[in-house]
Amino acid sequence: MALDDDIRDMAQLPIFQGIEPEALRLMAFSAETKILRAGDVLFSRGDASDSGYLVVSGSFLIEQGEGAEGAARIISPHSLIGEMALVTATERPATIVAHEHSTVLKITRSVFHRVLKEYPRSAVRVRKALESRLVDFTSALATNQDLSDELKA
Repeated sequence: MALDDDIRDMAQLPIFQGIEPEALRLMAFSAETKILRAGDVLFSRGDASDSGYLVVSGSFLIEQGEGAEGAARIISPHSLIGEMALVTATERPATIVAHEHSTVLKITRSVFHRVLKEYPRSAVRVRKALESRLVDFTSALATNQDLSDELKA
């Protein structure tokens, strides 16, 4: 996939929508392409997180673990897996498995933080977007709404 296609795909994601084009170019250029076959594990529940993954093609299955309620969820192209790992170190809350032949772009936390440091206007926009989503999430918690779209691996 061409660099411009990667930049376009990144720009469509909510967390990246406020990021300047030059900053997106840096992230896309720094991203590692990973190709997985059906059944390959992208990461496992409990793993330390250090990156997010943009699904370029294919799809992934979220495995919550034994005893988890709800139907299995499929992650499709143009989705970001592990968004919180871009912001802070945490443990992976689920196992993510390629549902079919798939390609992802691995964006490391260090690159994301570098972009925010080098492009302060982008950092302000990302902070505001995350603030807004956090407010929406806590409001949903207060009203016991379905949070399945808010909880990402």
